[in-house]
Amino acid sequence: MRDMLRQPFWQAALILVAAYVIFKFGIGYLLPAIGISSAPVPSSVVLQYMATVVVGVLLYFSADEARWDAFRMPIERTLVEPERRVLRTVLLIMLPLFVGWLAYQSVKPSFAAPVGLRSIHPAPPSSIEFRGKTMQLAGLENPLRSRGTLEDHIREGARVYVQNCVACHGDRLDGQGHFAHAFNPVPADFSSGGTISQLQESYVFWRIAKGGPGLPKEGTPWNSAMPVWEPLLTEDEIWAVVIYLYEQTGSSPRTWEEGGEGEEGGEH
Repeated sequence: MRDMLRQPFWQAALILVAAYVIFKFGIGYLLPAIGISSAPVPSSVVLQYMATVVVGVLLYFSADEARWDAFRMPIERTLVEPERRVLRTVLLIMLPLFVGWLAYQSVKPSFAAPVGLRSIHPAPPSSIEFRGKTMQLAGLENPLRSRGTLEDHIREGARVYVQNCVACHGDRLDGQGHFAHAFNPVPADFSSGGTISQLQESYVFWRIAKGGPGLPKEGTPWNSAMPVWEPLLTEDEIWAVVIYLYEQTGSSPRTWEEGGEGEEGGEH
């Protein structure tokens, strides 16, 4: 085993396996387990990262002629030596099957059938805890609208959006960001009349702060992929990005006079 690990080919294979484990599981699953906020990495992003690693590994092992010859030796022996005929046959069968399986996995439907009635905009809780502070959502207005200037809040909201939201929700706020198609359901289209124009600003604050994990039962079976932003954004940053969303899309938030304090946040 030790002699095998000295061989460049198996060193490269070990690097690729370690890189995949880190990209696929280390970022999205292990970091939250130790208290570091992170969302699962989309498969398309893992593929891009792995392609970069493969190129880097090939460049490294091909930079030196002797190292490159040692790297190629197991491959050439498998392809030409008579005593490895069985291994060649197995690889000839298994590799096409593996590629076919990967192709099938990429195109097969993966959406589970609904197991119950789902609400698109489920009713928010009457109150939430935000960084140790209790906030009553019923009747809550955006405090920034009565503080400072609207232009300053829009500018701050734009900064927060570009730094944290644009990759999923897109630069047009239409839910068509670079990572959008990796999620089910896809990120919200704020430019649509069926999203924030039907909601109070306090509802949008709740959804941003608590993310998909904060949805009640009626928000299933397809929970939102929205991460929990409470640990990363301050209260004012969330209120500022809420203002930015409405101003940038030309929408007006529902007021409590229109919806009533006992009415749910939006359409079902």
